[in-house]
Amino acid sequence: MVSSYKILFMLMLCSFASHAQTVIPLWAKGAPGFEERRDEPEQAKDYWIKNIHNPSLTVYAPPTGKANGAAVVICPGGGHRLLVYNSEGVAPAKFYNQLGITVFVLKYRLGRDTLSPYKVDIHPKQDAYRAMRLVRSRAAEFNIDTNRIGMMGFSAGGEVVDMVAFSGWKGDPKAADPIDRANAKPNFIVQVYPGPGFVPESIPSDAPPAFLVAANDDACCSLPLIQLLQRYRDAKVPVEMHMYARGDHAFNMGTNRKLKSINNWPQRLADWLEDSNILQPDRKKVLH
Repeated sequence: MVSSYKILFMLMLCSFASHAQTVIPLWAKGAPGFEERRDEPEQAKDYWIKNIHNPSLTVYAPPTGKANGAAVVICPGGGHRLLVYNSEGVAPAKFYNQLGITVFVLKYRLGRDTLSPYKVDIHPKQDAYRAMRLVRSRAAEFNIDTNRIGMMGFSAGGEVVDMVAFSGWKGDPKAADPIDRANAKPNFIVQVYPGPGFVPESIPSDAPPAFLVAANDDACCSLPLIQLLQRYRDAKVPVEMHMYARGDHAFNMGTNRKLKSINNWPQRLADWLEDSNILQPDRKKVLH
């Protein structure tokens, strides 16, 4: 029997499928040092997108009247070769939208794409820092609380989150571009089977609270979750982990597995978001 959550989720995706979305380039004139490539078309097929030379954010807004001021930047996975854009970008965006959260899906540059000029450890990180600064600098435009802006990563996208979530947050107050003056620190992170490449040796005591989820039979990406958990515990920073017995890699938002636990993992995330007061608007802003 298909779970009620799965049916609701698929209907939700269909209801949003035809809606046009706002796309915001991270840099108006193209990525620094690669401006001449900004007009090259992306390649898309079924579930993936490749050939990203003009990194951008695609905005997914909650239904009218439902927004609560929280926001999240989503980094889809794909091994730095492509982006699993629909299942790890659009699908979680629609999930968050139903909770009242505004979503920005990040198309970051891919260091392992065919003939890519980019470095895995440099350019996705540059894009992610810029994405967080851009969202925070435009918070008023999107009615976002600057203290409730998170990041979510799947697989390789989780590596991108690890690159930026624990250091390098401060903006440059003297930057010519006002966006670069903004703080890039996420207020919370959600890591879904994050890749092993950039798990830090330690995290600071002011690291963002984290929600972690993976399957124990994921040969690639269950260990990074355990490592993150231990480092959060060492730093005494709030963390919640869900390690499922089965599910392997790339279970996305849970609809592609015949496992009730995996089907329903997003509800655990919704519970955590509520318990962590991320869904609650700032009462002072509401009153004033």
